[in-house]
Amino acid sequence: MEFREIYCSNCKKVLGRYNTKFFDDDKIDELVNTLYSTHVRSGHRINIRKFEKN
Repeated sequence: MEFREIYCSNCKKVLGRYNTKFFDDDKIDELVNTLYSTHVRSGHRINIRKFEKN
């Protein structure tokens, strides 16, 4: 299964992990803008990266 991780470089932790089968790139961007906007506003760096789990 393939996932996308939302990772905060400043906090050094994974904020969320979403299945690519159900969440496309547009939905992931929308999640970042709504759920993790406090991290972005406070100057944290958010990365979206692929993660595969067998």
